[in-house]
Amino acid sequence: MSDLIGLAVVFLILAFIAYILGARGIAGLSMNIAKWLVIIFVILAIISLLF
Repeated sequence: MSDLIGLAVVFLILAFIAYILGARGIAGLSMNIAKWLVIIFVILAIISLLF
């Protein structure tokens, strides 16, 4: 599960770098991917705590 958080951080860093370099489309896509990875991580963490 920590791989999901690691991937989310990578995509977040990629989004910031792309935003600074002016690639707004890539930055938005990277932020979207990072957001979904964090959501999936939270859902899996809650499920693993329940069982």
